[in-house]
Amino acid sequence: MKMPRFFSSTACDMAIDLGTVNTVIHARDRGIVLNEPSVIAIETIRGIRKVKVVGNEAKLMMGKTPANIQAIRPLRDGVIADIDVAEQMIKHFVEKAQDGGRFGRRYDVVICVPTGSTMVERRALRDAASNAGAARVQLIEEPMAAAIGAGLPVTEPRGAMVVDIGGGTTEVAVLSLNGIAYSNSARVGGDKLDDAIASHIRRVHNLMIGEATAERVKCAIGCATPPDGEGERIIVKGRDLVNGRPAEMTISEAEICDALSEPVGQIVMAVMTALEQTAPELSSDIIDEGITLTGGGALLRRLDEALSEATGLPVRIADTPLMCVAMGAGKALEDRAYEGVLTMS
Repeated sequence: MKMPRFFSSTACDMAIDLGTVNTVIHARDRGIVLNEPSVIAIETIRGIRKVKVVGNEAKLMMGKTPANIQAIRPLRDGVIADIDVAEQMIKHFVEKAQDGGRFGRRYDVVICVPTGSTMVERRALRDAASNAGAARVQLIEEPMAAAIGAGLPVTEPRGAMVVDIGGGTTEVAVLSLNGIAYSNSARVGGDKLDDAIASHIRRVHNLMIGEATAERVKCAIGCATPPDGEGERIIVKGRDLVNGRPAEMTISEAEICDALSEPVGQIVMAVMTALEQTAPELSSDIIDEGITLTGGGALLRRLDEALSEATGLPVRIADTPLMCVAMGAGKALEDRAYEGVLTMS
């Protein structure tokens, strides 16, 4: 008797890209089924904590909650900072991905992990998924998943370089024959870009802005190389640190580019370090293949130009950079050609 596809006991049911900023879930045979912010709102009533909302609704609450509600991001720099809260968040996301858990069984899962994560951090991810209901947890390193999702020839004896810029970390890796020939990880990503913008506006203009405003500025006028002249402009609202009143001011694209120069420089340095450490034969392949950018940070305007200018190599942005890691992990669990990239630790 043929079993329904979601009751298969021999393969994983879903792949989870548990990111610092967003969580993306890829389900077997269904593709991407969930893409929501990695935020959970916890409400405390008479000393008892319970989950209020998760994902999109929780993100809207950040910085605007009353005393009895906390909007929490349980991941920092790509790893779990609060395991109990992370378990609750994973459980709710999986229930959403499974249409409320209607399949009635413990699921198998693949989770993406940063290459620089320690055994303790990996165990925390595994335990969080297990406690949230997963029957079996396998891991895949984020650069490998990103490369598979971007369509790079990772199974062939040919070098390919991928730069995955997430919310908490930037992963740089050279891949060949279903393995990682070289990798390094820098604790710089979308969060550091937001922090750099907020710090610059506070230091230069005495205006304090929140995380959501800094992210909005980054998405609207953030760039890696200076524009012609002042570039575009945007109105920013926050609290004046001199008189304590709400205030607003206009910020230019050129100013934000200057604010982002340090974290962008760290990303460029991580790529340059990887190129210096790559074997000569793989380097010759990278000249032909170029560098592929994935992750939300790849959407920073003109970042590909900045990397191309620094390295002298062609740089391309993947077709769906935000989904690459989850799509690659999903492809790895569905296609036996990538079986060797999944590990239990």
